[in-house]
Amino acid sequence: MMEMIALYAIPMIFAITLHEAAHGYVAKYFGDYTAYQAGRISLNPLDHIDPIGTILVPVVLIMLSRGQLVFGWAKPVPVNFGNLRSPKRDMLWVAAAGPGANLLMAICWAMLLKVVHMVPANYFSYPLGKMAQGGIIINLGLMALNLIPIPPLDGGRIAVSLLPHRLAYRFAMIEPYGLFIMLALLATHVLDLVIWPVVLLCSSLISALLGLS
Repeated sequence: MMEMIALYAIPMIFAITLHEAAHGYVAKYFGDYTAYQAGRISLNPLDHIDPIGTILVPVVLIMLSRGQLVFGWAKPVPVNFGNLRSPKRDMLWVAAAGPGANLLMAICWAMLLKVVHMVPANYFSYPLGKMAQGGIIINLGLMALNLIPIPPLDGGRIAVSLLPHRLAYRFAMIEPYGLFIMLALLATHVLDLVIWPVVLLCSSLISALLGLS
């Protein structure tokens, strides 16, 4: 179990770190410099780590599920949507940046796994292969989780951006209860039914694209 935690630690930290940094970078691109001025557009994990969401929760979930369910969160990147050039429209791109970064990282880990399969077996083959597999699952899991349309998840922000103004306003009012809704979905295993089909589908598509068996 400790071996699994050690191998999953690097993919988990980078999955969460780059997810948050992507939000800040895209917000800056569309006119909001809040994250930039706070020093949060950074690839340094120490700038984003939340002791509970980045370390404690993922470790506990890895131990309880034997690596079958892993997710967490970092310190949220501050974004002032009012500073965006077109707040309602640009909110979509800022929100989508995080899951998009996770998808890109999943593909990068899959490419590493492809390289591991191609080179002759050596001392590093097993740990790198397991780490790459973990990176794929972790990033696709975080992507699927964050795309659930419940504020304040990224999927909720995307929904607010796409809905007509009146519906968007009413839907955004769910945000204070979003965490409790997610905990209820987790406790009733509904999250498994939502997340795993997306993870398996995307993993299969990436594997087919890269020729992974």
